[in-house]
Amino acid sequence: MSLNVFWFIPTHGDSRYLGTTKGAREINYDYLRQIAVAADTQGYDGVLLPTGRSCEDAWVVASSLIGATKNLKFLVAVRPGLSTPGLAVRMASTFDRLSNGRLLINVVTGGDQGELEADGLFADHAERYEISDEFLRIWRGALSGGDQGFDFEGKHLTVKGAKTLYPPVQKPYPPLYFGGSSEAAHELAAEQVDVYLTWGEPPAAVAAKIADMRARAAKFGRTLRFGIRLHVIVRETNAEAWKAAEQLISHVDDAVIARAQASFAKMDSVGQKRMSALHGGKRDKLEVSPNLWAGVGLVRGGAGTALVGDPETVAARMREYADLGIETFILSGYPHLEESYRFAELVFPLIGKGTNREVSNLTGPFGEIVANEFVPQASQS
Repeated sequence: MSLNVFWFIPTHGDSRYLGTTKGAREINYDYLRQIAVAADTQGYDGVLLPTGRSCEDAWVVASSLIGATKNLKFLVAVRPGLSTPGLAVRMASTFDRLSNGRLLINVVTGGDQGELEADGLFADHAERYEISDEFLRIWRGALSGGDQGFDFEGKHLTVKGAKTLYPPVQKPYPPLYFGGSSEAAHELAAEQVDVYLTWGEPPAAVAAKIADMRARAAKFGRTLRFGIRLHVIVRETNAEAWKAAEQLISHVDDAVIARAQASFAKMDSVGQKRMSALHGGKRDKLEVSPNLWAGVGLVRGGAGTALVGDPETVAARMREYADLGIETFILSGYPHLEESYRFAELVFPLIGKGTNREVSNLTGPFGEIVANEFVPQASQS
């Protein structure tokens, strides 16, 4: 099984425990660079950078990491309605050229009305998807309009003579990723994007989404690729993994959970509602499907589920999703630096992943030299 496996750059914070300052660490450039370099050298295909007012700016952070990495791709958000299509195209083209084709675009319509209004966008759920639809039509036109430019007049957006003087490396444009669970989101994705992303719901729910998206895309004569966003808690034994899951939420109290759930309830995101419904804000039934744990979603918005288990179990669960059509796994774990190593060491060999060529061509020994003399041997157990 060969899969695309991405890691996560935690620009909104990182810690050993959720919902508390205990075990937290400062998010600065050095730390984010460590995570990016770790992901790059271990052979992760790319990284996702979150977006929103709770995060450092994704474009600035990703741009700062181009020179620190060699092969890593960056999945960075464009926000229709907050950015004009022309500006977004120039930013994307520049990033793609400077990184030699390592940009992926995450189209985010947003689900927090209060946050969007604070940023100056006063549009309801339906209007945001209309804006996104027009934005993507202009996006394509500006990248293929030629010397004459591209004209478009829509309900929300209008351009005249839009064109790209410095085209991106990837043709016809950096691939478009998109996630959304509403009817409007599914229609937009079916017609306009390249990769449809789902949060980590139980396999049956994911299967239903994929079937629906394939049918919708077929109406437009298109096919889609699929990805999933999950956390991972992998240890050498299942018992250790479940203990680590419990420890992750061991310092968050019920008042913090209630406050977080109340905040999520105000959002108009269908996907967030589906995430919250998995656990209902309660700790007692967090394993919502075999080895799929919803504890992260008690206090974290967006992706709220984790695969929990030993390496063989986690790999088997990933294969279940892959059998449904999932090609890209966008993963994270707390803390993100250590867990990037742990997942790569324990699970990569089971799913056909490996280190980048620069690392695999090294000729020196792996592991600490034994007794100052002997090269360590592979374990027989």
